[in-house]
Amino acid sequence: MRAAVFDEYGPPGVLRITELPDPVPGPGEVLIRVLAAGVQPFDVAVRRGAMPWVRATFPQQSGQEYAGVVAAVGAGAEGLAVGDPVLGSTMLNATAELLTVPAANVVAKPDSLDFPTAAGLVAAAQTASGALLELAVTAEDVLLVHAGAGSVGTVAIQLARLAGATVIGTASAGNHDHLRRLGAVAVPYGEELIAAVTATGLKPTVALDAAGGEAIAQSIALGVTPERVGTIVDDRAAAEHGAAVVRAGRSPARLAEVVALAAAGRVVMPVRVFPFEAIVEAHAAVESRHGRGKVVLTISG
Repeated sequence: MRAAVFDEYGPPGVLRITELPDPVPGPGEVLIRVLAAGVQPFDVAVRRGAMPWVRATFPQQSGQEYAGVVAAVGAGAEGLAVGDPVLGSTMLNATAELLTVPAANVVAKPDSLDFPTAAGLVAAAQTASGALLELAVTAEDVLLVHAGAGSVGTVAIQLARLAGATVIGTASAGNHDHLRRLGAVAVPYGEELIAAVTATGLKPTVALDAAGGEAIAQSIALGVTPERVGTIVDDRAAAEHGAAVVRAGRSPARLAEVVALAAAGRVVMPVRVFPFEAIVEAHAAVESRHGRGKVVLTISG
């Protein structure tokens, strides 16, 4: 099979596509033929060597999010058959033509979702839904989402709106229309943020930080109590200000819930699609921290 690997830590250019042995599903596992794979900031950080607790074994594969079809079923794997369209989470092996995963972690892909959109939802759906659960967001809340145009922010805004909350989202001016379409009040980030939020007349009661930097401090300055400020990106600032790190972990059940909403048209995920051969460009796009929605690679088929 073809797989994306890197032989040293570094910029996107360290990535290359090579041939690796086809994986074989073990007991309780299924073999997936990958048709689309998401690229997320975690992948960028691992490739750069910015996550010392994730030890690379060179040549190191990459990727956490996949959508594809079941190609083989291992002994004892129940509920799945060859040809079933599926999606889910994995660990550092999604950007490849084939991968094996525990059958229990696989989520069925609805026919109404294409494979790139399905792959693009995987991490954002689980992260956003888990964060809102940990922050106990309700219809009475005004939620401030930092980096609202990113994949996690995009899903978090929509889930919070479905829960009845009022949402303020931060983004560059070019993404403000995107935030408004999601149902959020759009404001700029950076030095203008506090004045812009104040000018809306809304008082945030809870905040989700997907941007880092000054986001936690700004949220507290706007009156959000530290225990209701959650970050998915800035552990150091969370510790400094007494905020929460809201990484609820992977949950096939939560993923299935958001996927069902997407299949019904109640959650959308814009995707920027790159061919597998353009993995260097795809990583560069994520690393730039610009754009909206999700970067996705089409692998095969």
